[in-house]
Amino acid sequence: MTGMRLGEFVKSVAAGAGEVLLKYFNRVRRIERKLNAGIVTEADKYAEDYILKRIFRSFPDSSVITEESGEYKRESSLCWIIDPLDGTTNYAHGFPWFCVSIAVYEGKKGLAGAIYQPTTGEMFSAVSGHGARLNGKRIHVTRETNIEDALLGTGFRYATGEHLGREIYAFHRVSEVARGVRRPGAAALDLAFVACGRYDGFWERGLSPWDVAAGFLLVEEAGGKISDYRGSPTGCHDGECVASNGKLHGRLIRLLKGTGSKSRARAD
Repeated sequence: MTGMRLGEFVKSVAAGAGEVLLKYFNRVRRIERKLNAGIVTEADKYAEDYILKRIFRSFPDSSVITEESGEYKRESSLCWIIDPLDGTTNYAHGFPWFCVSIAVYEGKKGLAGAIYQPTTGEMFSAVSGHGARLNGKRIHVTRETNIEDALLGTGFRYATGEHLGREIYAFHRVSEVARGVRRPGAAALDLAFVACGRYDGFWERGLSPWDVAAGFLLVEEAGGKISDYRGSPTGCHDGECVASNGKLHGRLIRLLKGTGSKSRARAD
């Protein structure tokens, strides 16, 4: 399957899973707590079942990494990285900031990805070498050069104690300088907003591969930059990211310097 056809398939699966989420939105009956990992609803599971069936029907030999049921190791070089519902806490409370995130990788290279926000009908997508799009229209990161004029996003995750203090410290350092900082609670959507120019940058640690796999590809294909907190290259398995339009990256890294190193926390 060509890259563009693969991209269309990813969007189709994300849209279908989004319809599953809408069916149960504001109708959640079961909320379960995962050990050190937030909550899960029946909608997470139904959306994941839908996605897995679609993928294994078309790509039976693919490996899959997914938030709810773990990892499926197969012989193919393709690996699908899935979050059927990013922003579960928001979803469970009727707060309409959540999405489906799906990406397909070959080794460390992202081939195609999609982030779908069902409540708005916005489909963010990217195919390696072909740019990033929002509902089919090409998107780009901002050209903002002054962090004082920037709108940024972040995430605190479910940190407590010393970890929470570290996140508040990072938030404080950046907030003193930037025009504004938002923390709505779904990292995949935050990255999509960097890609389409609604945010000038984003930072978060304690991340899992399914939080960022599609978002990393989107930001890079939209002309942005991804790194860890030290400004070094990072991948979707490395647990933290700083994403920006590139022009603000150095300043954001300097603000985050000394606020802690990599850690893995619980998911939203």
